[in-house]
Amino acid sequence: MIRKVLLAAGTTAWLATSSLVPAHAAERKETYRLMELFAEVFEKVRSDYVEPVKDEDLVEAALNGMLSSLDPHSSYLNAKNARDMEVSTKGEFGGLGIEVTMESGWVKVVSPIDDTPAYRAGLQPGDFITHLDGEPVQGLTLSEAVDRMRGLVNTDIKLTVRRASVEPFDVKLTRAVIKIQTVRSHAEGNIGYVRITQFSQTTDADLRKHVGQLKKDIGKGLSGFVIDLRNNPGGLLDQAIAVSDDFLDKGEIVSTRSRRAEDTQRFNAKQGDIVDGLPLVLLVNDGSASASEIVAGALQDHRRALVLGTRSFGKGSVQTLIPLPGHGSMRLTTARYYTPSGRSIQAVGIEPDIKVLQSKVEPINVPERERRSEANLRNALQNPAKNGKEAPDAKPAEGAAKPAPQPEPEKEKEKGGAPAVIKMGDPAQDYQLARALDLIRGLSLYRPQGN
Repeated sequence: MIRKVLLAAGTTAWLATSSLVPAHAAERKETYRLMELFAEVFEKVRSDYVEPVKDEDLVEAALNGMLSSLDPHSSYLNAKNARDMEVSTKGEFGGLGIEVTMESGWVKVVSPIDDTPAYRAGLQPGDFITHLDGEPVQGLTLSEAVDRMRGLVNTDIKLTVRRASVEPFDVKLTRAVIKIQTVRSHAEGNIGYVRITQFSQTTDADLRKHVGQLKKDIGKGLSGFVIDLRNNPGGLLDQAIAVSDDFLDKGEIVSTRSRRAEDTQRFNAKQGDIVDGLPLVLLVNDGSASASEIVAGALQDHRRALVLGTRSFGKGSVQTLIPLPGHGSMRLTTARYYTPSGRSIQAVGIEPDIKVLQSKVEPINVPERERRSEANLRNALQNPAKNGKEAPDAKPAEGAAKPAPQPEPEKEKEKGGAPAVIKMGDPAQDYQLARALDLIRGLSLYRPQGN
């Protein structure tokens, strides 16, 4: 029984004689006194609680309470949850496709994952999930809430969502097998667009394939790349380091500093830039967290990329998954990470070089008779080439950029329904991307020919 294990681990120490107590005797005695308190409460609950409670459930709750009280990212994972986490880092798992944390007792959305039920339903970073199938989430641990959101594929769950300046609304989601394609790309004229949705085991290899394909497809006219890390909740540290290294020739990428100075680690770039020094614009927002911020901080500090968008999430800590043989594992915050210039972005985030708020981009359709034009002025000179006839449509110069549509503020939803989703990656709707593409075009004008 777990109770016996606890007593075996603790009672022997509590009953130790003073001759066995090491130098920090007073400190140790206080620790033993507190452990006795825990054992006393544990026994009282087992014997006097209104209903029988399993020892295992009590111990798991105690461990989760201890770890989750440290910070939002430390937790105890039983054997099932530990397996789920291992599967998710490999790029395929079941559920809703949403990265969450806990804040003030509510489940808070860090970011939805592209092309998942949560993404298609319009959930956004910063949303609070207050109820699951009509039952409040307050009182649940993060692990318990996540367990309830997971379930059999093709089963439904109703989430009640609270969003700033919007009335609470319900969203029904159908659970699915979440297969994460962490890298997507396409050409925007002579600019490569690459979106990284999270950092799993295959992200760096996939990024290299996509960049290679874009270089081949666009050819010699390639002007630069937009790397989109918006709503990327992070993932594996080694993949964030590898992705940063892809665009850097030298220098520090990130350092991790833990409680003991001797445990500090520094990770440096190796020579070789997979885009050969072409201009880079990096897109971030408040859903860009952890590993995303490592990449953004490294490329920003080395002035290798311009960071555009809004301030990132601000998760500057490192979690280590520590196996507990026979009992799952614990996820423990063991270090903070620092950008090459020595910045800790914990609870601060990466401030973009160019701040651009997201807007819904729509063309403004003005009737022809209302358009302002020289031709509409009284007594305007005629174009001699027209000779009284309509001139053929003029063709734009080769490589000329199309005029960017003007943004309009995103309209709030009507009460009772979820707001419309801006399709990221489509410059006709995505104002931040449209601005990033314009920036690459501007930078390419000043780039020496042949480089």
